[in-house]
Amino acid sequence: MRHTWRWFGPIDKVSVQDAAQAGAEGIVSALHHIATGEVWPVDEIAKRHQEIKAGGLYWDVVESVPVSEDIKTQTGDWKRHIANWQETLHRLSASGIRTVCYNFMPVLDWTRTDLRWETRHGAKAMRFDLTDFAAFDVHILKRPDAALDYPEWLREEAHRRFSEMADSKIAALGKNIGAGLPGSADGYTLDQLLEKLRTYQGVNRERLQQNLIDFLSEVTPVAEQVGINICAHGDDPPWPLLGLPRILSTEADYAHMLGQVDARANGVTLCTGSLGARADNDLPFIATRFADRIHFVHLRNVTRDTDTVPCSFFEDEHLEGGTDMVAVIAALVSEEARRLEEGRTDHQIPMRPDHGQEILDDLTRGAQPGYPAIGRLKGLAELRGIERTLKHQRYGLGA
Repeated sequence: MRHTWRWFGPIDKVSVQDAAQAGAEGIVSALHHIATGEVWPVDEIAKRHQEIKAGGLYWDVVESVPVSEDIKTQTGDWKRHIANWQETLHRLSASGIRTVCYNFMPVLDWTRTDLRWETRHGAKAMRFDLTDFAAFDVHILKRPDAALDYPEWLREEAHRRFSEMADSKIAALGKNIGAGLPGSADGYTLDQLLEKLRTYQGVNRERLQQNLIDFLSEVTPVAEQVGINICAHGDDPPWPLLGLPRILSTEADYAHMLGQVDARANGVTLCTGSLGARADNDLPFIATRFADRIHFVHLRNVTRDTDTVPCSFFEDEHLEGGTDMVAVIAALVSEEARRLEEGRTDHQIPMRPDHGQEILDDLTRGAQPGYPAIGRLKGLAELRGIERTLKHQRYGLGA
Protein backbone atom coordinates (compact mmCIF):
# COMPACT_ATOMS: atom_id res chain seq x y z
CA MET A 1 0.00 0.00 0.00
CA ARG A 2 1.04 3.61 -0.41
CA HIS A 3 1.32 5.13 3.04
CA THR A 4 -0.31 8.54 3.20
CA TRP A 5 -1.08 11.13 5.87
CA ARG A 6 -3.94 13.57 6.22
CA TRP A 7 -2.89 17.22 6.27
CA PHE A 8 -5.34 20.06 6.74
CA GLY A 9 -3.22 22.72 5.10
CA PRO A 10 -1.17 25.56 6.60
CA ILE A 11 -3.48 25.72 9.66
CA ASP A 12 -2.49 22.16 10.62
CA LYS A 13 -0.22 21.99 13.67
CA VAL A 14 1.27 18.78 12.29
CA SER A 15 3.39 19.71 9.28
CA VAL A 16 4.09 17.91 6.01
CA GLN A 17 7.67 17.48 7.19
CA ASP A 18 6.35 15.84 10.38
CA ALA A 19 4.41 13.43 8.17
CA ALA A 20 7.52 12.61 6.15
CA GLN A 21 9.48 11.94 9.34
CA ALA A 22 6.66 9.66 10.52
CA GLY A 23 7.14 7.52 7.41
CA ALA A 24 4.38 8.84 5.13
CA GLU A 25 4.99 8.65 1.39
CA GLY A 26 2.21 11.01 0.31
CA ILE A 27 -0.34 13.51 1.56
CA VAL A 28 -4.13 13.45 1.72
CA SER A 29 -5.57 16.96 1.70
CA ALA A 30 -8.37 19.21 0.48
CA LEU A 31 -9.23 22.86 -0.07
CA HIS A 32 -11.39 23.26 3.02
CA HIS A 33 -11.60 27.02 2.57
CA ILE A 34 -13.49 26.73 -0.74
CA ALA A 35 -17.26 26.91 -0.20
CA THR A 36 -19.10 23.63 -0.62
CA GLY A 37 -20.66 23.40 -4.08
CA GLU A 38 -18.19 25.75 -5.76
CA VAL A 39 -15.54 24.87 -8.34
CA TRP A 40 -12.05 24.54 -6.93
CA PRO A 41 -9.89 27.27 -8.51
CA VAL A 42 -6.91 26.10 -10.56
CA ASP A 43 -4.54 28.46 -8.75
CA GLU A 44 -5.67 27.17 -5.34
CA ILE A 45 -5.13 23.56 -6.42
CA ALA A 46 -1.63 24.48 -7.64
CA LYS A 47 -0.91 26.34 -4.40
CA ARG A 48 -1.80 23.30 -2.30
CA HIS A 49 0.46 21.12 -4.45
CA GLN A 50 3.33 23.56 -3.91
CA GLU A 51 2.71 23.74 -0.14
CA ILE A 52 2.95 19.97 0.08
CA LYS A 53 6.02 19.73 -2.17
CA ALA A 54 7.76 22.31 0.01
CA GLY A 55 7.46 19.85 2.89
CA GLY A 56 9.03 17.06 0.87
CA LEU A 57 5.98 15.02 -0.18
CA TYR A 58 3.32 14.97 -2.92
CA TRP A 59 -0.44 15.36 -2.87
CA ASP A 60 -1.75 11.86 -3.56
CA VAL A 61 -5.42 11.85 -2.51
CA VAL A 62 -8.13 14.49 -2.20
CA GLU A 63 -10.24 14.08 0.92
CA SER A 64 -12.73 15.43 0.33
CA VAL A 65 -14.51 17.25 -2.44
CA PRO A 66 -17.62 17.91 -0.33
CA VAL A 67 -21.04 16.92 -1.64
CA SER A 68 -23.49 19.71 -0.87
CA GLU A 69 -26.72 19.27 1.05
CA ASP A 70 -28.48 20.52 -2.09
CA ILE A 71 -27.14 17.51 -4.00
CA LYS A 72 -28.10 15.11 -1.21
CA THR A 73 -31.67 16.45 -1.08
CA GLN A 74 -31.93 17.36 -4.80
CA THR A 75 -33.10 20.85 -3.95
CA GLY A 76 -31.87 24.38 -4.61
CA ASP A 77 -28.66 24.56 -6.65
CA TRP A 78 -28.09 20.81 -6.81
CA LYS A 79 -27.66 20.62 -10.60
CA ARG A 80 -25.14 23.46 -10.62
CA HIS A 81 -23.28 21.87 -7.73
CA ILE A 82 -23.01 18.57 -9.65
CA ALA A 83 -21.66 20.44 -12.68
CA ASN A 84 -19.13 22.15 -10.41
CA TRP A 85 -18.13 18.79 -8.90
CA GLN A 86 -17.53 17.47 -12.41
CA GLU A 87 -15.43 20.50 -13.33
CA THR A 88 -13.40 20.12 -10.14
CA LEU A 89 -12.61 16.54 -11.18
CA HIS A 90 -11.29 17.85 -14.51
CA ARG A 91 -9.06 20.36 -12.73
CA LEU A 92 -7.78 17.90 -10.16
CA SER A 93 -6.95 15.37 -12.86
CA ALA A 94 -5.03 17.99 -14.82
CA SER A 95 -2.95 18.62 -11.69
CA GLY A 96 -2.08 14.93 -11.32
CA ILE A 97 -4.64 13.76 -8.73
CA ARG A 98 -5.97 10.24 -9.32
CA THR A 99 -8.04 9.53 -6.18
CA VAL A 100 -10.91 11.58 -4.74
CA CYS A 101 -12.72 10.63 -1.53
CA TYR A 102 -16.17 11.96 -0.58
CA ASN A 103 -19.05 11.11 1.74
CA PHE A 104 -22.82 11.25 1.50
CA MET A 105 -23.70 11.74 5.18
CA PRO A 106 -26.58 14.18 5.61
CA VAL A 107 -25.84 17.38 7.59
CA LEU A 108 -23.21 15.92 9.95
CA ASP A 109 -19.86 14.42 9.05
CA TRP A 110 -18.25 12.05 11.56
CA THR A 111 -19.89 12.62 14.92
CA ARG A 112 -18.40 12.28 18.38
CA THR A 113 -19.67 13.42 21.77
CA ASP A 114 -16.16 13.76 23.25
CA LEU A 115 -13.13 14.80 21.22
CA ARG A 116 -10.58 14.22 23.98
CA TRP A 117 -11.79 11.39 26.22
CA GLU A 118 -9.19 10.03 28.62
CA THR A 119 -8.22 6.39 28.16
CA ARG A 120 -6.98 3.94 30.80
CA HIS A 121 -3.34 5.03 30.37
CA GLY A 122 -3.96 8.77 30.13
CA ALA A 123 -4.02 9.14 26.35
CA LYS A 124 -6.80 11.22 24.78
CA ALA A 125 -9.17 9.66 22.25
CA MET A 126 -12.41 10.52 20.52
CA ARG A 127 -15.55 8.85 21.86
CA PHE A 128 -19.20 8.47 20.87
CA ASP A 129 -21.34 8.06 23.98
CA LEU A 130 -24.84 6.95 23.05
CA THR A 131 -26.42 8.25 26.26
CA ASP A 132 -24.77 11.65 25.90
CA PHE A 133 -25.91 11.81 22.29
CA ALA A 134 -29.51 10.99 23.21
CA ALA A 135 -29.38 13.61 25.98
CA PHE A 136 -28.17 16.16 23.45
CA ASP A 137 -30.84 15.26 20.91
CA VAL A 138 -33.79 15.22 23.32
CA HIS A 139 -32.88 17.80 25.98
CA ILE A 140 -30.34 20.21 24.43
CA LEU A 141 -31.18 20.35 20.74
CA LYS A 142 -34.83 19.58 21.54
CA ARG A 143 -35.49 18.09 18.12
CA PRO A 144 -39.24 17.56 17.68
CA ASP A 145 -40.25 13.97 18.48
CA ALA A 146 -36.61 13.02 19.13
CA ALA A 147 -37.61 10.86 22.10
CA LEU A 148 -39.49 8.51 19.75
CA ASP A 149 -36.17 7.44 18.21
CA TYR A 150 -34.83 5.96 21.45
CA PRO A 151 -35.94 2.98 23.56
CA GLU A 152 -37.42 3.69 26.98
CA TRP A 153 -34.31 2.63 28.92
CA LEU A 154 -32.15 5.02 26.90
CA ARG A 155 -34.62 7.90 27.28
CA GLU A 156 -34.57 7.41 31.04
CA GLU A 157 -30.78 7.21 31.19
CA ALA A 158 -30.44 10.27 28.94
CA HIS A 159 -32.81 12.23 31.18
CA ARG A 160 -30.81 11.27 34.25
CA ARG A 161 -27.53 12.13 32.53
CA PHE A 162 -28.82 15.53 31.37
CA SER A 163 -30.17 16.41 34.83
CA GLU A 164 -26.65 15.99 36.21
CA MET A 165 -24.81 17.84 33.41
CA ALA A 166 -22.79 20.94 34.16
CA ASP A 167 -23.26 23.91 31.84
CA SER A 168 -19.75 23.35 30.49
CA LYS A 169 -20.64 19.78 29.47
CA ILE A 170 -23.82 20.99 27.73
CA ALA A 171 -21.84 23.58 25.80
CA ALA A 172 -19.16 21.04 24.86
CA LEU A 173 -21.73 18.57 23.52
CA GLY A 174 -23.24 21.25 21.30
CA LYS A 175 -19.84 22.24 19.98
CA ASN A 176 -18.59 18.69 19.41
CA ILE A 177 -21.72 17.37 17.71
CA GLY A 178 -22.33 20.50 15.65
CA ALA A 179 -18.79 20.66 14.31
CA GLY A 180 -18.38 20.68 10.54
CA LEU A 181 -15.99 18.76 8.32
CA PRO A 182 -12.53 18.33 9.86
CA GLY A 183 -10.33 21.25 8.92
CA SER A 184 -13.20 23.42 7.71
CA ALA A 185 -14.72 26.53 9.17
CA ASP A 186 -18.19 25.03 8.94
CA GLY A 187 -20.24 24.25 12.01
CA TYR A 188 -23.73 24.73 13.34
CA THR A 189 -25.34 26.47 16.26
CA LEU A 190 -28.33 24.64 17.73
CA ASP A 191 -30.77 26.78 15.76
CA GLN A 192 -28.79 26.29 12.55
CA LEU A 193 -28.66 22.55 13.10
CA LEU A 194 -32.43 22.36 13.59
CA GLU A 195 -32.93 24.35 10.40
CA LYS A 196 -30.63 22.01 8.48
CA LEU A 197 -32.56 19.01 9.77
CA ARG A 198 -35.81 20.55 8.51
CA THR A 199 -34.42 20.60 4.97
CA TYR A 200 -34.46 16.79 5.05
CA GLN A 201 -38.18 16.49 5.71
CA GLY A 202 -39.49 13.93 3.24
CA VAL A 203 -36.03 12.51 2.49
CA ASN A 204 -36.19 8.93 3.73
CA ARG A 205 -33.57 6.21 3.34
CA GLU A 206 -34.81 5.08 -0.09
CA ARG A 207 -34.86 8.59 -1.48
CA LEU A 208 -31.38 9.39 -0.16
CA GLN A 209 -30.08 6.16 -1.70
CA GLN A 210 -31.56 7.15 -5.04
CA ASN A 211 -30.10 10.65 -4.77
CA LEU A 212 -26.67 9.08 -4.28
CA ILE A 213 -27.15 6.90 -7.34
CA ASP A 214 -28.29 9.93 -9.36
CA PHE A 215 -25.18 11.83 -8.25
CA LEU A 216 -22.88 8.94 -9.13
CA SER A 217 -24.57 8.46 -12.50
CA GLU A 218 -23.54 12.03 -13.35
CA VAL A 219 -20.02 12.17 -11.92
CA THR A 220 -18.70 8.64 -12.53
CA PRO A 221 -18.50 8.99 -16.33
CA VAL A 222 -16.47 12.18 -15.84
CA ALA A 223 -14.20 10.41 -13.36
CA GLU A 224 -13.65 7.62 -15.89
CA GLN A 225 -12.94 10.15 -18.63
CA VAL A 226 -10.29 12.03 -16.64
CA GLY A 227 -8.70 8.97 -14.99
CA ILE A 228 -9.79 9.53 -11.40
CA ASN A 229 -11.12 6.95 -8.97
CA ILE A 230 -13.86 8.36 -6.74
CA CYS A 231 -14.50 6.52 -3.49
CA ALA A 232 -17.30 6.84 -0.96
CA HIS A 233 -16.48 6.96 2.74
CA GLY A 234 -18.85 5.12 5.04
CA ASP A 235 -21.20 6.65 7.59
CA ASP A 236 -19.59 7.49 10.90
CA PRO A 237 -21.12 6.26 13.10
CA PRO A 238 -22.91 3.74 10.86
CA TRP A 239 -26.53 4.27 11.90
CA PRO A 240 -29.18 7.01 11.63
CA LEU A 241 -28.59 10.18 13.67
CA LEU A 242 -30.97 13.02 14.57
CA GLY A 243 -33.75 11.44 12.56
CA LEU A 244 -31.62 11.45 9.39
CA PRO A 245 -31.17 8.35 7.24
CA ARG A 246 -27.72 6.93 6.60
CA ILE A 247 -27.05 4.81 3.54
CA LEU A 248 -23.40 3.64 3.61
CA SER A 249 -23.30 1.78 6.90
CA THR A 250 -23.18 -1.91 5.97
CA GLU A 251 -21.88 -4.39 3.43
CA ALA A 252 -25.34 -4.43 1.82
CA ASP A 253 -25.32 -0.64 1.46
CA TYR A 254 -22.03 -0.69 -0.43
CA ALA A 255 -23.16 -3.62 -2.57
CA HIS A 256 -26.21 -1.60 -3.61
CA MET A 257 -24.17 1.49 -4.48
CA LEU A 258 -21.56 -0.42 -6.47
CA GLY A 259 -24.14 -2.52 -8.26
CA GLN A 260 -26.28 0.43 -9.32
CA VAL A 261 -23.30 2.29 -10.83
CA ASP A 262 -21.12 -0.61 -11.91
CA ALA A 263 -17.93 1.08 -13.04
CA ARG A 264 -14.47 0.61 -11.62
CA ALA A 265 -14.06 4.36 -11.14
CA ASN A 266 -16.98 4.26 -8.69
CA GLY A 267 -15.48 2.74 -5.60
CA VAL A 268 -15.02 2.49 -1.86
CA THR A 269 -13.06 4.29 0.79
CA LEU A 270 -12.71 1.36 3.18
CA CYS A 271 -12.75 2.89 6.66
CA THR A 272 -12.30 0.12 9.20
CA GLY A 273 -13.21 2.45 12.05
CA SER A 274 -16.49 3.70 10.62
CA LEU A 275 -17.77 0.29 9.58
CA GLY A 276 -16.17 -1.29 12.66
CA ALA A 277 -18.52 0.54 15.02
CA ARG A 278 -21.12 -2.08 14.02
CA ALA A 279 -20.52 -5.59 15.34
CA ASP A 280 -22.42 -7.03 12.35
CA ASN A 281 -19.86 -5.66 9.85
CA ASP A 282 -17.21 -8.30 9.08
CA LEU A 283 -14.32 -6.09 7.95
CA PRO A 284 -12.00 -8.77 6.54
CA PHE A 285 -14.92 -10.18 4.51
CA ILE A 286 -15.94 -6.71 3.30
CA ALA A 287 -12.34 -5.98 2.28
CA THR A 288 -12.28 -9.22 0.30
CA ARG A 289 -15.73 -8.85 -1.28
CA PHE A 290 -15.16 -5.31 -2.55
CA ALA A 291 -11.40 -5.57 -3.08
CA ASP A 292 -11.60 -4.72 -6.79
CA ARG A 293 -13.37 -1.43 -6.02
CA ILE A 294 -11.40 -0.29 -2.96
CA HIS A 295 -9.53 2.85 -4.02
CA PHE A 296 -8.54 4.28 -0.64
CA VAL A 297 -8.20 2.87 2.86
CA HIS A 298 -8.52 4.36 6.35
CA LEU A 299 -7.07 1.97 8.91
CA ARG A 300 -8.18 2.56 12.49
CA ASN A 301 -9.86 0.60 15.25
CA VAL A 302 -12.67 1.24 17.69
CA THR A 303 -13.71 -0.55 20.85
CA ARG A 304 -17.46 -0.88 21.34
CA ASP A 305 -19.05 -0.81 24.79
CA THR A 306 -21.63 -3.32 23.55
CA ASP A 307 -22.35 -5.20 20.32
CA THR A 308 -25.76 -3.59 19.91
CA VAL A 309 -26.59 -1.19 17.09
CA PRO A 310 -26.32 1.66 17.93
CA CYS A 311 -23.73 1.61 20.71
CA SER A 312 -21.11 3.66 22.50
CA PHE A 313 -17.49 3.31 21.34
CA PHE A 314 -14.10 4.99 21.47
CA GLU A 315 -11.13 5.27 19.12
CA ASP A 316 -8.71 2.60 20.30
CA GLU A 317 -5.10 1.97 19.34
CA HIS A 318 -4.72 0.78 15.76
CA LEU A 319 -4.09 -2.87 16.59
CA GLU A 320 -6.64 -3.05 19.39
CA GLY A 321 -10.43 -2.80 19.16
CA GLY A 322 -12.93 -5.00 17.39
CA THR A 323 -11.39 -5.22 13.91
CA ASP A 324 -8.92 -7.94 12.97
CA MET A 325 -6.43 -5.56 11.37
CA VAL A 326 -4.03 -8.29 10.29
CA ALA A 327 -6.78 -10.02 8.31
CA VAL A 328 -7.87 -6.74 6.70
CA ILE A 329 -4.33 -5.85 5.63
CA ALA A 330 -3.81 -9.39 4.31
CA ALA A 331 -6.87 -8.99 2.07
CA LEU A 332 -5.57 -5.66 0.76
CA VAL A 333 -2.05 -6.94 0.14
CA SER A 334 -3.47 -9.89 -1.80
CA GLU A 335 -5.61 -7.55 -3.88
CA GLU A 336 -2.60 -5.38 -4.72
CA ALA A 337 -0.70 -8.45 -5.94
CA ARG A 338 -3.70 -9.45 -8.08
CA ARG A 339 -3.94 -5.97 -9.60
CA LEU A 340 -0.24 -5.87 -10.37
CA GLU A 341 -0.45 -9.22 -12.15
CA GLU A 342 -3.44 -7.89 -14.07
CA GLY A 343 -1.42 -4.86 -15.15
CA ARG A 344 -3.56 -2.23 -13.45
CA THR A 345 -1.97 1.18 -13.02
CA ASP A 346 -3.85 1.57 -9.71
CA HIS A 347 -2.37 -1.59 -8.20
CA GLN A 348 -0.99 0.31 -5.20
CA ILE A 349 -3.83 1.29 -2.86
CA PRO A 350 -3.33 4.51 -0.87
CA MET A 351 -3.75 3.97 2.86
CA ARG A 352 -3.56 6.32 5.79
CA PRO A 353 -3.49 5.66 9.54
CA ASP A 354 -6.82 7.19 10.43
CA HIS A 355 -7.32 9.15 13.63
CA GLY A 356 -5.10 8.21 16.54
CA GLN A 357 -4.84 8.76 20.25
CA GLU A 358 -3.05 11.80 21.62
CA ILE A 359 0.02 10.52 23.46
CA LEU A 360 3.29 11.99 24.75
CA ASP A 361 3.89 15.44 23.19
CA ASP A 362 0.54 15.28 21.36
CA LEU A 363 -1.11 16.15 24.66
CA THR A 364 0.24 19.71 24.49
CA ARG A 365 0.43 20.28 20.72
CA GLY A 366 -3.26 21.13 20.25
CA ALA A 367 -3.63 19.51 16.84
CA GLN A 368 -6.90 18.79 15.07
CA PRO A 369 -8.87 16.32 17.27
CA GLY A 370 -8.23 12.79 16.08
CA TYR A 371 -5.17 13.77 14.04
CA PRO A 372 -2.19 13.88 16.41
CA ALA A 373 1.42 13.56 15.27
CA ILE A 374 2.82 10.85 17.54
CA GLY A 375 -0.40 8.84 17.86
CA ARG A 376 -0.61 8.52 14.08
CA LEU A 377 3.14 7.85 13.78
CA LYS A 378 2.69 4.94 16.19
CA GLY A 379 -0.29 3.65 14.23
CA LEU A 380 1.48 3.94 10.89
CA ALA A 381 4.52 2.10 12.23
CA GLU A 382 2.36 -0.75 13.52
CA LEU A 383 0.36 -1.03 10.32
CA ARG A 384 3.47 -0.82 8.15
CA GLY A 385 5.03 -3.63 10.19
CA ILE A 386 2.07 -5.89 9.53
CA GLU A 387 2.17 -5.14 5.81
CA ARG A 388 5.94 -5.65 5.59
CA THR A 389 5.62 -9.02 7.33
CA LEU A 390 2.78 -10.21 5.10
CA LYS A 391 4.75 -9.22 1.97
CA HIS A 392 7.85 -11.11 3.09
CA GLN A 393 8.74 -13.93 0.71
CA ARG A 394 8.22 -16.44 3.50
CA TYR A 395 4.48 -15.68 3.49
CA GLY A 396 3.98 -14.93 -0.19
CA LEU A 397 0.99 -12.57 -0.05
CA GLY A 398 2.63 -9.64 -1.83
CA ALA A 399 4.25 -9.15 -5.19
